[in-house]
Amino acid sequence: MASFSAIGVSGVGPSSTSFKTRDLPFSPRSLSFSSTISGEKITSKASSGSHHRAPVIVSPKAVSDSRNGQTCLDPDASRSVLGIILGGGAGTRLYPLTKKRAKPAVPLGANYRLIDIPAYASNLGGYKNEGFVEVLAAQQSPENPNWFQGTADAVRQYLWLFEEHNVLEFLVLAGDHLYRMDYERFIQAHRETDADITVAALPMDEKRATAFGLMKIDEEGRIIEFAEKPKGEQLKSMKVDTTILGLDDERAKEMPFIASMGIYVVSKDVMLDLLRDKFPGANDFGSEVIPGATSLGLRVQAYLYDGYWEDIGTIEAFYNANLGITKKPVPDFSFYDRSSPIYTQPRYLPPSKMLDADVTDSVIGEGCVIKNCKIHHSVVGLRSCISEGAIIEDTLLMGADYYETDADRQFLMAKGSVAIGIGKNSHIKRAIIDKNARIGDNVKIINGDNVQEAARETDGYFIKSGIVTVIKDALIPSGTII
Repeated sequence: MASFSAIGVSGVGPSSTSFKTRDLPFSPRSLSFSSTISGEKITSKASSGSHHRAPVIVSPKAVSDSRNGQTCLDPDASRSVLGIILGGGAGTRLYPLTKKRAKPAVPLGANYRLIDIPAYASNLGGYKNEGFVEVLAAQQSPENPNWFQGTADAVRQYLWLFEEHNVLEFLVLAGDHLYRMDYERFIQAHRETDADITVAALPMDEKRATAFGLMKIDEEGRIIEFAEKPKGEQLKSMKVDTTILGLDDERAKEMPFIASMGIYVVSKDVMLDLLRDKFPGANDFGSEVIPGATSLGLRVQAYLYDGYWEDIGTIEAFYNANLGITKKPVPDFSFYDRSSPIYTQPRYLPPSKMLDADVTDSVIGEGCVIKNCKIHHSVVGLRSCISEGAIIEDTLLMGADYYETDADRQFLMAKGSVAIGIGKNSHIKRAIIDKNARIGDNVKIINGDNVQEAARETDGYFIKSGIVTVIKDALIPSGTII
């Protein structure tokens, strides 16, 4: 069965890693899209033939992510779409969280990892079909001695594998974004508009627009112009009528720009032609391949996503996104949506145990042991151990990869070292404590001097945007003040 697969890319050097997940579950839906399946070959009337098309009338339902619409894919996405998750680059903006792991493996929301979001956060239609996950690493070959040079190059180097799958489209996703999208609606919009490429777009106000790559559309939602982080008059020229994509008049006035999310649906034949023949030297989708396809006259369509989305590629954005799940009464991003659950690696941990602890406005992961301490507005990751008298405020604790036995702890104490976890009477505020960190007794990590940037790697921590980040496996001795 050909279906949803994904590859992710991490880095461009020898340490690069990539991910390919294949076929998240879909369920059969009522059918409306015109296509046929003949033998083992999936064909589509909408995607066959030349690029000379009759005019397409596009309704807002076809170009926006609306919860009120109904998904009707024929052929079903589980048999006709191959997904590709790009894991991101070297992760320099998230350093030191990426010092000992690829960006997609960075912990998120107490129990999860970044890769879990694009892989499982979508409503893909149920659980009736099975699939698989495959990891694709960056590699060198006689034909191409280079490591992955960018998003497009990473996909190009594995086209020989992707083209073996009998599918109609490739779904290209980013592995370092926090959002929840119904990919079936995205794919349906691609087919209904008879597009070669469909680009997921975010509505933007003028203040945020300068930080993104913007797109301009015509009255059918077709992309006709791109601008990378425009300012001044160039920014004003990129204003569009976002009611075309389904926003109401009031929202359209507030959000007159649309930005690319770096998420695409690309027809299979178009992808093969663009990467191999039209742009064989292009390394990036967003700045090279997609604008190039527009210049060739291909139908590149915008698809509006008007929901929560965050690029969590920086320490500050990552910190805010994590603490956002503690927000009352409704979090920025919910892990409790029954209609589109998020799955992760099962760890079979015991329930968390809280002994005389005062916990408010916080999220606690699995397998934690929390003793007689105060925790406020924080996210506590799995296997976290917090000792008596500790105060945790506005902090992300990532937890630990393993438990230490009582014998381990006694041995560490005997030699004057520190056990994994937060020591007695320590105070931590506005910080990220990475996994397996050893925080001694009476430690204060509060950034009292309001330092904004500092690199103290030999001491076990960095400060970025005023947020103290303790490195994975670091040891902060008892009595330390940061």
